[in-house]
Amino acid sequence: MPDTSPVPAPRAAKGSGTMHATVCPHDCPSVCALEVEKLDEGTIGRVVGAEANSYTAGVVCAKVARYAERIHHPDRLMHPLRRVGAKGGGRHERISWTAALDEIAERFTRAAQAHGSETVWPYFFAGTMGLVQRDGINRLRHAMKYSGMDKTICTWIVQAGWMAGAGRQWGVDAREIADSDLVIMWGGNPVSTQVNLMTHVSRARKERGSRFIVIDPYRTPTAQVADQHIMLRPGTDGALACAVMHVMFKEGFADRAYLDRYTDDPAGLERHLATRTPQWAAAITGLSAEEIVGFAREYGRTAKAFIRVGYGFSRSRNGAANVHAVSCLPAVGGKWRHRGGGALWNFGQTYRWDKTMIEGLDMRDPAIRVFDMSRLGAILTGDPTDLRGGPPVTAMLIQNVNPMNVCPDLNKVRRGFLRDDLFVAVHEQFMTDTAAIADIVLPATMFLEHDDIYQAGGHPHIQIGRKIMDAPGECRSNHFVICELARRLGAAHPGFAMTEMEIIDWTLAKSGWPDAATITAQRWHDAAPDFESAHFLNGFGHADGRFRFRPDWKALGPYGERMPQWPDFHAIIEQPTAEHPFRLVAAPARSFLNTSFTETPGSLKRERRPTAMIHPADAAELGIADGDAVTLGNHRGAVAVHATLFDGVQRKVVVVESIWPNRHFPGGLGINALIGDDPAPPNGGAVFHDTHVWVRSA
Repeated sequence: MPDTSPVPAPRAAKGSGTMHATVCPHDCPSVCALEVEKLDEGTIGRVVGAEANSYTAGVVCAKVARYAERIHHPDRLMHPLRRVGAKGGGRHERISWTAALDEIAERFTRAAQAHGSETVWPYFFAGTMGLVQRDGINRLRHAMKYSGMDKTICTWIVQAGWMAGAGRQWGVDAREIADSDLVIMWGGNPVSTQVNLMTHVSRARKERGSRFIVIDPYRTPTAQVADQHIMLRPGTDGALACAVMHVMFKEGFADRAYLDRYTDDPAGLERHLATRTPQWAAAITGLSAEEIVGFAREYGRTAKAFIRVGYGFSRSRNGAANVHAVSCLPAVGGKWRHRGGGALWNFGQTYRWDKTMIEGLDMRDPAIRVFDMSRLGAILTGDPTDLRGGPPVTAMLIQNVNPMNVCPDLNKVRRGFLRDDLFVAVHEQFMTDTAAIADIVLPATMFLEHDDIYQAGGHPHIQIGRKIMDAPGECRSNHFVICELARRLGAAHPGFAMTEMEIIDWTLAKSGWPDAATITAQRWHDAAPDFESAHFLNGFGHADGRFRFRPDWKALGPYGERMPQWPDFHAIIEQPTAEHPFRLVAAPARSFLNTSFTETPGSLKRERRPTAMIHPADAAELGIADGDAVTLGNHRGAVAVHATLFDGVQRKVVVVESIWPNRHFPGGLGINALIGDDPAPPNGGAVFHDTHVWVRSA
């Protein structure tokens, strides 16, 4: 069994190097406060969590602790490159920065002259969580009237589900777990993806005997250390939540005074839930009715019950309904009234940013079409609905994301990228699957080599990471690339003439926060809302101040009419069939972070190879032994992996932890080749854990 305890990284030995305060840039809710050991002008040593930060608390994940492997990796991109030979051949030659930027600007200009400005599509996501380096690409987009992008690939489904009820994007500070008697991790695996949360859980268990329950379709490293693991079928969380509320109403655990004051229609909810019994939910979830009742009673009688809402169970066609149903639980039980009680998904609205200078929002034209980034394959292959009556995409600039690996329906994505009329420039740190198919590849800095400002999702600190060393070779920051392209393209905005720190100071001032010097001096600024606000005791984020059991789904997106009126099991998932009897969960691997760290020796050694976790009884029926080569497939494609027999899933559920680079799969495409790209209601979003497949011995 792997070690799952959150252990502080070793502190730097006295005199071994100078320690510098900074911030982890990666796409994780923790966005850790760090201290990095600088050995000389171009070399780092150890990376540790900042002990003085009350959330990070001296803890850092093993991936980031080994960051020297990544920043000093021999395969890191160092110079601009131009493709030579056929598309997809992966052959490039070295060119100068001037030649590379000139060519990108020329190709963008020619494309816009031929098809209009919307033919150019800047594409990005959260390879860095720094606001300037991540979001500055939008300033170029808006200045040049290039096509827009909805950032649906990660948060849109869970955001819709949370906002449907709560109406405001914050919640109970995770540091309040110290006061919780019951902590529930619903649909997340923080041992692998957010280890700092486990620090607070561990303290609550040790200091006050708190119980820790994990709800997840498979026995994750987090579930292994929990007091109880509720192992339900993928996509059935809404049914479980409804049955829990049924028991709470039936057995007197509903806080009726709280419901009357703070919610929209508790009587209507109770009538609706009358038929959502534990027996009904058991048939859907694969759990026993007794397990459901036992969990409901424990949650119902525990005032200080904290639910950490994860992302995993939202990545389903019914994900928004699942999240909304779970978010109803603390309202039914009145848990929000208590310190250590309530729930948290994300602190996004705590920061109240004015991002005008970062993103050029004062130049945004609402008439410009906006694409769903999760529909990349459909867009690049010319789906007329996705193109919205506009021209094809014939030019792209890609930063902070690896779509040839992370996007759904990878066969379609590959076909799109291999179009001869599509010009692609990629700004990257390594030769990723996306960089390998690009026409121009630009070498990018890492977080210690540029300035930026950071917000987190799992805690409310504003942090600034200053440049502490020069970049190797010819690596340049995202901000540099955007400003240089703007100059060549004739884009005008004050942000193009400002340094990163000037933009940071402007943004802090306009957003009502302390200036950069103050935040840098004090290491971070705690932006946590006060107790009454965080617990919604001043009212929820809707006009009437009430939590909504009956959301206005149509106001949350174009597919809102497909949503259920009340919390429910929304039966729109990709159900098993005779041809595709298994449900696939494509969960994160512990040693990778999306497609970051997939190149570092420590991560590769631990993960070894792509594997499919299959229940032993299912494997026996299929004649599959542990370690056998197997193929998973559906109408979208087929992927070859090796089998691992694993009784930590229900029957007919298979788990493939990823995201491995495509080269690690015999067919040259990874697990996302099996994932559908149809948008989840109400507002779109990728459904990475909602896939039916067949499994065969290779």
